Amino acid sequence: MTSPAPLLVVGDALLDHDVHGRVDRLAPDAPVPVVSGPRRASRPGGAALAACLAAADGRPVTLVTALGDDPASRALRDLLAGRVDLVELPLTGDLSSKTRVLVDGRPLLRLDDGDGRAREATEAARRAIAEAGAVLVSDYGRDTAAVLREDLALAAARAPLTWDPHPRGGPPVPGVRLATPSAAEAHTLAHTDTSPTADHDLHTAAQDADRLVHAWHAASVAVTLGGRGALLSHGGTPLLVPSPVTADGDACGAGDRFAATAAGLLADGELVETAVRQAVHAATRYVAEGGVRSDAVDAGRAEPRAADRAPTGDALRTAARVRAAGGTVVAAGGCFDLLHAGHVALLQAARRTGDCLVVCVNSDASVRRRKGSGRPLVPEADRIRVLRALECVDAVAVFDEDTPERLLAELRPHIWAKGGDYALARLPEAALVESWGGQVVLFPYLDGRSTTGIAERAALTPGRAAR
Repeated sequence: MTSPAPLLVVGDALLDHDVHGRVDRLAPDAPVPVVSGPRRASRPGGAALAACLAAADGRPVTLVTALGDDPASRALRDLLAGRVDLVELPLTGDLSSKTRVLVDGRPLLRLDDGDGRAREATEAARRAIAEAGAVLVSDYGRDTAAVLREDLALAAARAPLTWDPHPRGGPPVPGVRLATPSAAEAHTLAHTDTSPTADHDLHTAAQDADRLVHAWHAASVAVTLGGRGALLSHGGTPLLVPSPVTADGDACGAGDRFAATAAGLLADGELVETAVRQAVHAATRYVAEGGVRSDAVDAGRAEPRAADRAPTGDALRTAARVRAAGGTVVAAGGCFDLLHAGHVALLQAARRTGDCLVVCVNSDASVRRRKGSGRPLVPEADRIRVLRALECVDAVAVFDEDTPERLLAELRPHIWAKGGDYALARLPEAALVESWGGQVVLFPYLDGRSTTGIAERAALTPGRAAR
């Protein structure tokens, strides 16, 4: 595999707004807080958010959803332009949108508008499902999945289909590879005669997952447990996949991040257990890095920036958030072809010196120019994927040039980390880093670890290697 596999997302798109402000007094005419200095931002929501998150992983994404001619639909089209391919269904009514009012990052109030629903299927949508190699259904109970249910059932019989359910929507079609309800959703869906509760222990979640596996005829159900991780069940004894760290932050959209990551990895051919484990890590990191705020677009700017659509967008947003919070941005660079212990030691040490680590990776073309036509041994997409799986790595960005100066000028890290086998005189980017007050830091390098050495040893026959 040289690049992430395409993914088809089918579901109900929403338009979300956040209003950030401060509260320092109550209104004189009623005991309600007065929100001052509001800052407004808009972003894709629902299935549109899941599609954008999948596209941010570097994979081609097509979104099948219902849109109309109302202002919210037009605004969402603008937000999605250049990020995903759209296959539209007709919408009855106005597109659903929600507005959150947040104070100090915490929700104070939510307003819901629009009751639009998908009216009917189209031939273009049916064709997209029939041709899809992998599908994520992001069901928000507004009928997109319902009008395409027969087509989705056929897709589940031949391709990995992930279903993120909603209590107001229908059940997943039989044969889904993975369903991803939250604990509250799983309990509601497994017990239609009870109301959802906020607290579910592992025993309850395991019982709910087991019941849903059988009721839905699903291959597996992963019940997401918030900061505790996820519980994966194939029926019977479940597997607990814990979060790698405790992440404090806005959890809105974390379920979409989980489902988009898991569906993408299943599209790539990974096992369900691997997909769920990496999805837990991705959702944890997503919350820690600011959640949906990282995808928000300031009101009045309809066209997304190139950086938001480029592979470096996540890295730039991560660096900007840490810098704005007064933290230290650390960057490290290299080819990272055949990741080995020396690489890992460097990255772990670099991460400990700051509050986030962005890894700048040479593109395949850049590696070939530097190392020769036989390199890289591992293609760019796979190198990125391995690096992102490391807990010490917060973001990965790719550069095509021979040196990372252009990318560094955008990231502006406080620390540029290099292995101790480099000397400052050999680093053309040192002067650039120092120009904004940054510091080049050398870290001890593990002796005897190198990609070239590993490749040479691997090329030896067993007989020669033993001598």
